[in-house]
Amino acid sequence: MLPAVLAGCSFPVRPGTVTTTGTPEAASTPSSQPSAPASAEAALGAHVFVIVMENTTYDQALAQPFTRSLADQYALASNYHAVSHPSLPNYLAMTAGSTFGIRDDSYRALPPGGLGAQLTQAGVSWKAYAEGMAGDCLTNTPRYAVKHNPFAFYGGACPANVVAMDQLAGDLAGTTPRLSWLIPDLCHDGHDCPAATADGWLAATVPAILASPAWKAGGVLFITWDEDDGSGDNHVATLVVAPRLTTHTTAVAYDHYSLLATIEDRLGVYRLGLAASATAITDVLAG
Repeated sequence: MLPAVLAGCSFPVRPGTVTTTGTPEAASTPSSQPSAPASAEAALGAHVFVIVMENTTYDQALAQPFTRSLADQYALASNYHAVSHPSLPNYLAMTAGSTFGIRDDSYRALPPGGLGAQLTQAGVSWKAYAEGMAGDCLTNTPRYAVKHNPFAFYGGACPANVVAMDQLAGDLAGTTPRLSWLIPDLCHDGHDCPAATADGWLAATVPAILASPAWKAGGVLFITWDEDDGSGDNHVATLVVAPRLTTHTTAVAYDHYSLLATIEDRLGVYRLGLAASATAITDVLAG
């Protein structure tokens, strides 16, 4: 087995006992009978794509040429903030509406649930495409970190929906899942490599999404950063890339719970945890 020490951080590679610090937030299951929101996107079966990058401030991200070009052509959420440090609690917020009180990147088996299980239960197709993953999604490699794959934590198991990144091209040309969640490797997401390298990966990857029939037919791509580099107030860039936009910038205060709320609304499922009270990112999107 490959060593579990990566980029100066040590974390287990297999499920263990759930241990958290801090005060747990709202659970990832709703407290009342769920009802799917009525939306044109949900009715039409529109697709959602998500790319999560790493550890970059708002200004650093927008200083990169391809990222800047997307912000200029599509839509930029200029008042978007991550919710915690380090990486893991932010990923959990984006997929369960809770950080579970976690303040580290260590592996632990969380209760079953989260966005993936929710979509599976609702019959909504989804995949998480993980770059650099070898074997199952619970094993770290020099390129792949379990802490950047939130779907591996819920229930302490690796869903069959988590696949290698090399499946993406075929799915974009063929049957694209309703939710496509992209997990770049530790260099391409900007964690271990400069922001310019991460921007180059986006420049090589995003055009294929925008050329896909799924995106062209009312789809939307969200590109966000899990957290800043620790030097500021967790202000991060978030791009909304869609064929139909009402405006190209928004100063509304959004966060990772807003992103989850938006994803769930567009896929026609109820909101999990703190996403239930979050403001969805709708002011830049048509329809």
